[in-house]
Amino acid sequence: MDSIHDDTCPSFEGTLELIGRRWTGSILQAADRGARRFGEYRAMIDGISDRLLSQRLKELEAAGLIERTVIPTTPVQIRYHLAPDGQALVDALAPLAQWSMHRSGPRGAGRVPSST
Repeated sequence: MDSIHDDTCPSFEGTLELIGRRWTGSILQAADRGARRFGEYRAMIDGISDRLLSQRLKELEAAGLIERTVIPTTPVQIRYHLAPDGQALVDALAPLAQWSMHRSGPRGAGRVPSST
């Protein structure tokens, strides 16, 4: 029997930790919906602070999920977009998003009854 701590486990756990951080899902959704500039992300994600948005964008960039492009204009423009791995992750999370919406339907519609 294979151990649950095989070679894929650290990678999987790291991914779950990254996407489980506050606002990460919202940032990925905003990027998938076309947000490009910092202000666009901030406008699309109600309640996120500038500091936390900046921190999460840096983390997602470091993880290879978001790409940052500097446009040398006056003033300098910085744009963010989903990297190929980020788009693949958003696509992979779509069934989970559908599942969670199904579960949170009216008064628990879609929830599996308790066996107790």
